[in-house]
Amino acid sequence: MHPLQAIAGIELPVIQAPMAGVQDEALAIAVADAGGLGSMPCAMLDHARIEAALQRFATLARPINLNFFCHTLAAPDPAREQAWRQALAPYYEELGLAMPAPDGTGARRPIDATTVDRLERHRPRILSFHFGLPAPPLLQRIKAWGATVLATATTPEEGLWLQRNGADLVIAQGIEAGGHRGHFLADDLSGQRPTAELVAALAATLTVPVIAAGGIGGRADVEAHLAAGACAVQAGTAYLQCPEATTSAVHRTALSQAALDPPGREAAITRLFSGRPARGLVNRLMRELGPMSPQAPSFPWASQALAPLRAAAEARGRDDFSPLWSGSRPGRFDGLDAAAVTRVLAGVG
Repeated sequence: MHPLQAIAGIELPVIQAPMAGVQDEALAIAVADAGGLGSMPCAMLDHARIEAALQRFATLARPINLNFFCHTLAAPDPAREQAWRQALAPYYEELGLAMPAPDGTGARRPIDATTVDRLERHRPRILSFHFGLPAPPLLQRIKAWGATVLATATTPEEGLWLQRNGADLVIAQGIEAGGHRGHFLADDLSGQRPTAELVAALAATLTVPVIAAGGIGGRADVEAHLAAGACAVQAGTAYLQCPEATTSAVHRTALSQAALDPPGREAAITRLFSGRPARGLVNRLMRELGPMSPQAPSFPWASQALAPLRAAAEARGRDDFSPLWSGSRPGRFDGLDAAAVTRVLAGVG
């Protein structure tokens, strides 16, 4: 029996990664119904939306993992925002758009006491965190109602920190993983490791169970990580082309292109779309400004000025300004639904 089965009755050692912007409750529920652990990204949801999701999940036979961010919210930097807008101005002119004024709001906010108040009413059984853990008083409240806590580590040092500070399971996010890097102890990415290497290091040093995340492209990857000491895997890119995902048409096309022609549609770590490093397929914005351009404001402010450009380009069938998050193994499950992907990864399909 793997730890997730013992803790929450999750039959299969497969977790669907929480992916903001490309999923809603439907994907999480489909994975849960198939016997895996479905996840719901909550960092971009307001309290009313979280409440609605909790009410829907309360009717399910299996729990859903609710995911939150734990970053320190950077103060808006008007000078940097202005420089970013100047860099984007030619694109606005090209598309015939008027640039909206900054409104000073961020779409991704860290978990706070008000959110925990809402959660406490429902006492969800599984919560996961990116960019560290909640402040100790909040984490104490979460654990007091019996929740199991998962958290992401990108280095052995982060894994040890998470174990010491209350994580029940540690997600080993290798450099192959798509989307935002979960690092929180240091901004230097040079110490980021491949998934297999990180899993082996964490399994050898931690006493809590380890979950492998990054580059999960098939059953062979799952078997290798389980043999190396992981108790389960967390897969994200594998689910992006499922019908239950809300992945945009241009994103789905880019993933298919990357699967057919990896050199022609390569991936890179970029900070352009949110202000924080994340792995995605290279597009026009990344090529022309540079994927790690210092012009982009700090997380999460970079995305605001990009939103109108993204919407206009996608309406024209172009991915020039879209965050095309992808791990190292895109397109492996094109055409399969979420239940089928879950079963294949678990070796029961």
